[in-house]
Amino acid sequence: MIDLHCHILPGLDDGAQTLADSLAMVEKAIDQGITHIMCTPHHTNGEYNNPAKKVISAVETLQQAIDQRGWEMTLFEGQEVRLTEQLLAGIERQEILFIDEKKTYLLVEFPANEVPPYSEWLFYQLLIRGHIPVLAHPERNAVFCKDPNKLIPFLEMGVLTQLTAPSIVGVFGKKIQKTAKKMLEHQMLHTVVSDAHNLNQRTFLMKEAYQAIEKIGGSEMSSAMQQTAKDLVNGDSIIRPTYQIIKEPRFKFFSK
Repeated sequence: MIDLHCHILPGLDDGAQTLADSLAMVEKAIDQGITHIMCTPHHTNGEYNNPAKKVISAVETLQQAIDQRGWEMTLFEGQEVRLTEQLLAGIERQEILFIDEKKTYLLVEFPANEVPPYSEWLFYQLLIRGHIPVLAHPERNAVFCKDPNKLIPFLEMGVLTQLTAPSIVGVFGKKIQKTAKKMLEHQMLHTVVSDAHNLNQRTFLMKEAYQAIEKIGGSEMSSAMQQTAKDLVNGDSIIRPTYQIIKEPRFKFFSK
């Protein structure tokens, strides 16, 4: 199993704080059946800055500690990049890490409570340069949670999406869980990741998430999401499901 979003590097952001924390997370990931983890500390989110060189060095150090213990786990370098108007300049300065070595797929996040007004323009600029944005946890964004159909213009552009495992399991509450379910039912989500930060409130729930996904879309949806994770890492083309508009019931009935 591949996990493409994890805050496992020690001391870089609000994830693991010490090497011991990181190694405990690795053990938990192995127990979940995860064999590959993309390390994605926050970058340019107003609180944390983790340019490429810093992340690469931290991944090398943690991988060495894993290898010394004889554990079967492969780490990849990555970032969870906050979408800002400085993103293109960061790519030019080679401060930005992509999901794949071909620099095709880029993990980005919106602020939790808004969709920046320049988002479509900036996504277009990325796409014409051959970079496909992969949007982290849209089900947790307040705008999309209120109206999931507002995600459709981005899907039409060719943006890919990443579901956070705890969302569909219910860790973030029923509203976000319901949004995640609706998005899955309408083929708006392309892959699932842990977004693990620790072993308490934000741990690995990949097995549980895939079980929930199978209940919604069957083994076909689960298998497709796992294949998408592989394709993203390899920089290969993605087979996208056909998304559908979410239609609310015409009439709502209220209990007396």
